Amino acid sequence: MGRSVSYPSGAIVAFTVLEVEAEDDWEFEYEWLREDLRERASRAFPSLIPHDAWRGREDRILMRNAYADFGVSVYGGLVAVWIVERDDGAYWDADWRTARSPRAQRWLSQIASRFDALFGDYDCLGHMSNGEGVYTKRAA
Repeated sequence: MGRSVSYPSGAIVAFTVLEVEAEDDWEFEYEWLREDLRERASRAFPSLIPHDAWRGREDRILMRNAYADFGVSVYGGLVAVWIVERDDGAYWDADWRTARSPRAQRWLSQIASRFDALFGDYDCLGHMSNGEGVYTKRAA
């Protein structure tokens, strides 16, 4: 599979696909995906709470905790499920007082392999010169 999808810089990313049979079903399937991701993330990482916002124009935040944003980005059926250190004013104001960033980086590194195993169905093999990614489905 060759496609590309955006996600926040520095994020831990797992890839999957959004399969939509009829174009009219796209909104329904996307909403179902978001709810499924929220449920799985809250079970796996109880500190995450629902948070509906955007990072930029393409990356949707679904949940957040004191350190990280958990979200999803979709392009052409390819889905990037990501978690990344927060990048909002309230977070950096708190970081200035209590140095949250090192703790955030430590927490993210601790959950990285579990995150990928929980949300990833595809591996990114690399990117071509035009920016398109090359992905392969993981063996079951």
